[in-house]
Amino acid sequence: MVQKIKDTAHYSYAEDLGGLELLNANYHLQRFSRHVHEGFCIGVIDTGAQQFYREGSNHIAPQNSIILVNADQVHDGHCVSENGWSYRAIYPTPEMLALVSEELQGPNSGIPWFTNPVIYDPYMAAKLRQMFDLLQYSNNPLERQSYYLEVMTQFIQRHGGRGSYLPAVDRQPVTVQNVKNYLCNHLNENVSLQQLAQLVELNPHYLARLFQRHVGLPPHAYQVVLRIQKAKKLIRQGAKLSDIAADTGFTDQSHLHRHFKKMMGITPGRYFKATH
Repeated sequence: MVQKIKDTAHYSYAEDLGGLELLNANYHLQRFSRHVHEGFCIGVIDTGAQQFYREGSNHIAPQNSIILVNADQVHDGHCVSENGWSYRAIYPTPEMLALVSEELQGPNSGIPWFTNPVIYDPYMAAKLRQMFDLLQYSNNPLERQSYYLEVMTQFIQRHGGRGSYLPAVDRQPVTVQNVKNYLCNHLNENVSLQQLAQLVELNPHYLARLFQRHVGLPPHAYQVVLRIQKAKKLIRQGAKLSDIAADTGFTDQSHLHRHFKKMMGITPGRYFKATH
């Protein structure tokens, strides 16, 4: 009898590090839909290899490589072979990395930008793995905070882009930002493309193309991302999944379940257990 392979993912939050999100995952069948994170993704491939989209092209990250996705950058992910892949990652927010960057380059140095989606750096891969282990097993706040800052400082020194990072929002037309703000403020509503077009006084088809070009996602997909981000916060606060589905604009709990799994690689129920 062939044993069915299961995908596993464990999320946790380091409150002593400002609510830093951590992930330890092993995937075989998971295919992430294109989405964005509020934070950066910095991860190490422990086994197998992952293929993911970033900045208009696909990249392959083999075992022992480091994967990098900047905050608010569209990406996806899936396995390259039948053996799947496992990795550990952290998701520091831009504000978290800005504090580290200021220590290196002084006040107003901006947020670092990671140009390369895949990095081959055995030294930093080992340091990141040691940090993941420490954050998993140590309960000493001073030790955890000190080592995290040490590793992040070294990482930015070796691989962070120089100069101030200009978030994607600063490069987008005011029209696109207005639409993003509207979707954020009405994420639980079924907004039509015609409504958005009227809001910014543009042709609906032109607006759709403009939004896709600057954001990397169509308006509806971006709204789903916002809904999942809000759902994550409500789950961590202990709200009921049925209430969360209604509050974030999903048709029902199964609708939330389906989109949450495609973006997070884990069901809302398992995410609740992992964060409580």
